[in-house]
Amino acid sequence: MASVILERSRKKRLEQGHPWVYASEVASVDGDPQAGGLVDVLNHQGRFLGTGYYNPASQIRVRILAQGPLAAMDTAFFAERFSSCLHHRERFLPGADAYRLVYGEADFLPGLIIDRFGDVLVVQLLTLGMDKCRDQIVQALVEVVAPRGIYERSDVSVRELEGLEQRTGVLYGECPRHITVSENGLKVIVDIEEGQKTGYFFDQRENRASIAPLIQGWGGRSGITLQEVTAEDGTLQTLPVNKSGKPVTFPYWDGATVLECFAHTGSFTLHACKYGAKKVTCLDVSAHAIESAKANVELNGFTDRVEFVVDDAFAFLRNQVKGVEERSERATGKTDTAKPMTAGGGRTWDVVILDPPAFAKTKSAVAGACRGYKDINLHGMKLVNEGGYLVTASCSYHMQPQLFLDTIAEAAKDAGKVLRLIEWRAAGKDHPQILGVDEGHYLKFAIFEVHSK
Repeated sequence: MASVILERSRKKRLEQGHPWVYASEVASVDGDPQAGGLVDVLNHQGRFLGTGYYNPASQIRVRILAQGPLAAMDTAFFAERFSSCLHHRERFLPGADAYRLVYGEADFLPGLIIDRFGDVLVVQLLTLGMDKCRDQIVQALVEVVAPRGIYERSDVSVRELEGLEQRTGVLYGECPRHITVSENGLKVIVDIEEGQKTGYFFDQRENRASIAPLIQGWGGRSGITLQEVTAEDGTLQTLPVNKSGKPVTFPYWDGATVLECFAHTGSFTLHACKYGAKKVTCLDVSAHAIESAKANVELNGFTDRVEFVVDDAFAFLRNQVKGVEERSERATGKTDTAKPMTAGGGRTWDVVILDPPAFAKTKSAVAGACRGYKDINLHGMKLVNEGGYLVTASCSYHMQPQLFLDTIAEAAKDAGKVLRLIEWRAAGKDHPQILGVDEGHYLKFAIFEVHSK
């Protein structure tokens, strides 16, 4: 087997568990390695560090697969790795029928993503080394998981950095376009052909469930209290009663009003409704996404509590804030209230949820991303009712955790708000992280209680 010998002055990242060897770290190559084939990786003294696959056209020259010798990336190799991945998910997500089965480097299979949707698997082959093993990967998945179908969604631009074209299509069996799976007791319809990435974002599973405590306990603000009321049969019943002394029949009287921006398939909307939300506004700029969210809401029986908005989240938030500020100004009596309001917004919510796509896909985009995150969080927190909650996330790896928190802090300062951090989370258990591989620590998720200064 050919060998890649590393520079003496390189950082000792491989020894700390990082699986990438950059082109700038390679001192020389011994032998004639095949593009996408296996190579041994040695330090400058000739000490063996691991085995990985090689791509002379990529800035990531070698991706490590094993700390010891590895003879081949054959079906048996993948079957053993897939069995380990399946065991991990069955241990930490017992009974789940949908999850990320293989998470690239974190599952010791760099360049490979596999999501499970019931009995159908969706595969992403991101690198040349994995692309050349397509047949072995399919055979191993059939052996270990026995799926009804395997569908490829290698339609990502990162493949072009590896000298590969984008491709999609059925690799095995039957693959219906729409599949219904369950998450935290909810039903979700996934579009594996046209949905974003592989069709669904599993990394927020536990984070979506974490909003449960935010959704109840709001009836008192409307003057509704639980009181003992004499029923027609003379018995005493404890019922919700409004300020006029009349029993409240609406079952979700104690629920929050919720705004979900960047809704995609409406996953946070579904969870808010499940936990008892009074009313949810579900917003996305994509009409296709909103149609998907509508289908999921209807499937779970929540239609009467959800309104759908197709709009740009930045514009929508700014318009609502403008309306709030204009109403506040008119309430002072210093403006002519006979004139119609210029802003069409002015609504506020008990819980505002911001789960945007990655704003910084490269290091050079960080400055612009900071402006974007500050903008949506500043306007979002202005629309949270006093003592309510801002739920906010970033899936940009280059937006490091402290930078994300600092950006939100700046937004709070400008908005005149005091934020109390209630929860800080990362990706779920089907997205494990290798210590020392910072690139895998991409998702930041926070819940803040919002107060005015």
